[in-house]
Amino acid sequence: MATPKKPEKKSAAFFDLDNTLVRGSTTFLFGKEAVKLNFFSRKEFWRFGAQQLRFIWRGESAKMLKHIEDRAMSLAAGQNAAELEKLIEIVWTQHISKRLWPETVRIAQEHVAAGREVWIVTASPFQMGEFIADKLGLTGALGTVLEIVDGKLTGEFIGRPLHGKRKAKAVRHLADERGISLRKSYAYSDSHNDLHMLTRVGHPIAVNPDKILKKYAKAAGWKIFDFKKRELKLHWGK
Repeated sequence: MATPKKPEKKSAAFFDLDNTLVRGSTTFLFGKEAVKLNFFSRKEFWRFGAQQLRFIWRGESAKMLKHIEDRAMSLAAGQNAAELEKLIEIVWTQHISKRLWPETVRIAQEHVAAGREVWIVTASPFQMGEFIADKLGLTGALGTVLEIVDGKLTGEFIGRPLHGKRKAKAVRHLADERGISLRKSYAYSDSHNDLHMLTRVGHPIAVNPDKILKKYAKAAGWKIFDFKKRELKLHWGK
């Protein structure tokens, strides 16, 4: 009797969020709106805001991103978790929906149309990633998990922020759970900090890459999409 064949593994596409799907930092956009609604104070927010601006223009370092995220979450300690969900919807409407890179969104939705699962993989809170994925018609999101006790944010994480090697580990775990072949899959990011995730898949693509990622991608023969340059040309061409 012939041994039944194992079902063939499917492919998927994994997208970083900040500067890949969205211009700039979703954490910063969240913070701006949170200040307006007294989710945390203006003084505390702008204390680390300058670092976020440097991230937007120059790309993050692992040390700087860890400091910013830890600080941002500590500011939210004691807030109602239900208010976080409402705030994310406001941030989407007022900011994120207007800052999407249309080219990257189109690519993500083309993967969906091709029958692939499409996941956002972000260091931003899981709730933020899930909300955006739902709005864009994507499969879902992997993100940083915030600790909630008695319906309130504690200002702590469950585990560590989903960044660097932790992104790659989360993608590997998801692939094992859902029968996804990483060799057949795609990953998109702007940051060299995501090299761990990018090198796990068969089709890595650099999107609006920082200097280190651009150098690596060129040496490795990866595709490079620079929508920032295209946008600049369109602007100055008017």
